[in-house]
Amino acid sequence: MHKTVGFIGCGNMGKAILGGILDTGWVSSSNVMVSTSRESTQNEITDRFETQVSGDNKEVARFSDYLFLAVKPYLYEKVISEIRDELKSDVIIIGMAAGVTIEKMENWFMPGVKIVKIMPNTPVAVREGLIALAVSPELSDVDTENVIAMLTRIGKVSVIEERHMDVITGISGSSPAYVYMFIEAMADAAVKNGLPRKEAYEISAQAVMGAAKMVLETGIHPGMLKDMVTSPGGTTIEAVAMLEEKGMRHAVISAVDVCIEKSREMSR
Repeated sequence: MHKTVGFIGCGNMGKAILGGILDTGWVSSSNVMVSTSRESTQNEITDRFETQVSGDNKEVARFSDYLFLAVKPYLYEKVISEIRDELKSDVIIIGMAAGVTIEKMENWFMPGVKIVKIMPNTPVAVREGLIALAVSPELSDVDTENVIAMLTRIGKVSVIEERHMDVITGISGSSPAYVYMFIEAMADAAVKNGLPRKEAYEISAQAVMGAAKMVLETGIHPGMLKDMVTSPGGTTIEAVAMLEEKGMRHAVISAVDVCIEKSREMSR
C-alpha cells in the first residue's frame, strides 16, 4: 500500500482505526500523518504508532490520499473550511461523526470531492468492529473497494444507504454500551451469589461473545437458539420468564428507538 493516510484529530476511535490499519500492514507508519493540537497527544501518537505528527491540519490535508476527519461533530464545518483548498485532487474524505451527513460535508467542501461516511463502533479496537459505510456518487467502484479493504482490517464492513445510518447508530454505534451494562449486571448477580468479581466478568463476557457467535455462524434465528437452551420446567425458562416480566424486550426496543431519534435530530 503506497497511498498516504491522514487523520485530523485522533481520539479513541481514531486511534483504534489507526492502530488496526497499521497492525495489519495495510499502510506503513511512514505513510501516515496525524494532526492534533495537544502536545501530549502528539507525543503519544509518535511513541505508540511511530507515524508523522503535525499541529497543522493543512499539512495533513496536503499529504493525504485518504483523509479521516476524526474530530467532534461541532468542529467539522470549521475544520473543512480550513482545509478545503489544500486537498489533493483525488483525495477520499472519510467522515465519522454522528449527525454529519454526506450532504453537509459536500456543502462545506468544494464540489466533486469524494466523501465516505462511516459509523464504526468501539470494538474496532480489538478488530471486531462493525463499520457501516455510505459513499457519495463521486467514488468509483475501485475507490469504494479500496476503502472497504482498509476498513475490513478492523471489523466487518456493511455498505448501506446513508438514510439508514441513524438506525445503525442505535443498533451498532451505541449498542456496545447496552451490552456492557448487560454483562455488568450478570456479573453483579454472580458476585451477589458468591463468585469472585474477576471470574464473574470473564465468564459473563465469554457467554455473551459465544452467544453472538452462535447467531452469526449458525444462521439460526435468535428465538430458536433461545428455545434450544430453555428445557421444559428448567432453570433457563424461569430466568426468561422473569426477563419478560421485568420488560427486558420493551426496554431494549425503547432504548434503541430513543438513540435513533437522537441521531436523526442531530442529522437535521
